[in-house]
Amino acid sequence: MTALTDVLDTLASRADDSLADLQAFAAIPSVSAVPAHAQDMERACRWLMERLQAAGPLTTERWATPGHPAVYAEWLGAPGQPTMLVYGHYDVQPPDPLDEWQSPPFTPTVRDGRVYGRGVSDDKGPLLIAVQAIGAWFSVTGRLPVNVKLLFEGEEEVGSRHLPDLVRANADRLRADFVLSADGGMWSAEHPSLTVRARGLTALEFTVTGPATDLHSGRHGGSVHNPLHAISELVAGLHDRAGRVTVDGFYDGVQDRPPHERDAVRRLPFHDDAYLAQTGAPAVHGEAGYSTLERQWDRPTLEVNGLWGGYTGEGSKTVLPSRAHAKLSARLVPGQDPDRVRTLIETHLRTHTPPGVTLDLREAAHGARAYAVPHDLPGLQVARDVLTDLYGQPPLEVGMGGSIPILQTFQEVLGLHTVFFSFAVGDEDIHAPNEFFRLHRIQEGQRAWASYLARLARPEDHPA
Repeated sequence: MTALTDVLDTLASRADDSLADLQAFAAIPSVSAVPAHAQDMERACRWLMERLQAAGPLTTERWATPGHPAVYAEWLGAPGQPTMLVYGHYDVQPPDPLDEWQSPPFTPTVRDGRVYGRGVSDDKGPLLIAVQAIGAWFSVTGRLPVNVKLLFEGEEEVGSRHLPDLVRANADRLRADFVLSADGGMWSAEHPSLTVRARGLTALEFTVTGPATDLHSGRHGGSVHNPLHAISELVAGLHDRAGRVTVDGFYDGVQDRPPHERDAVRRLPFHDDAYLAQTGAPAVHGEAGYSTLERQWDRPTLEVNGLWGGYTGEGSKTVLPSRAHAKLSARLVPGQDPDRVRTLIETHLRTHTPPGVTLDLREAAHGARAYAVPHDLPGLQVARDVLTDLYGQPPLEVGMGGSIPILQTFQEVLGLHTVFFSFAVGDEDIHAPNEFFRLHRIQEGQRAWASYLARLARPEDHPA
């Protein structure tokens, strides 16, 4: 019986423990965006360090930042073998709106072959899969087939704002052959896939101010400009009727993907009707001339993430509000620079601010360039082979509409490319109420990660 077979059998025998691991981890409300959860972030950090120490002889450290800490671990006991840097994050999004959850967001609950809770899919479940697979190798053989370094941050959901400095400060410690990311997710639960490109990101917030204080809408309505009306004009003017962004220069440097790649996307097993059923939206909408997947993966977008002002409580309060607020984010593609695009949006907003109100702009912390994995990267080929063996068919190669800001830092500071190897799925309501993770994906992910470690090893030390 081979070492890998023993490892896989060990993982199968630990299925209940693996689920209990995830439930314990996801029960910690590690919401990085909310200061009131600072102690919960520390709890999650300590829990993860203890879980890594229990996995085997990993050197484990807490790396402090001005914000939330990162967890670093390493095992370098396979001289002459490749070294991979495993990335993930232990922070989660806020659970709001709470009244839309079917079970409490931080009481992970199993229903119908799924575990529900904030963070189970993004990214605590996928992160733990990697740790559990490593732990099984240590249990069976006392070692790993290859060298591993693990970096799990606590600020991904707020733009990884301190991780770039942490990577720069520890660049020598983090040297590796490539990064294997436990964050990201597969495109479909029915079709194995590998994400080979991701859009970039920039964001900003702004406030429109009219009178110095809220005014009586009967006495003052029609006499001064209502900030809610003004901000609505600004937001409505960000797109034309064909769905294109109207910001001057927004599309500079943007090119369509080659025709054969566009055709490949259109041949994927995707149907708008099924997508609408999944999302609950009445119709698809976006830039004319492109399919839904092209809009999600290969075209830049500008979205309003929040819009508020005035009285929003129960009943009526007839005010003309003093201020109105909005949050914007743009997803970017190759050829776009995050800072430049943000500046273009700011210029557009200033230029189109109507008379009678003032505009206050605030830069958000998020920012990242678009990213693509080189087609011939050895770590990507290993992932293809592992998924082909696991599912009996080659994985589809797809894009990601979202962004992972740290990829740019890994490439620029460490010179490393990143392979996405997460077993979350894009339909698991991440960032929304009732986030879930399919239980069978835990077992599939563990088998894949364990096999990946074996297959990455060079033949002279391959644990057959």
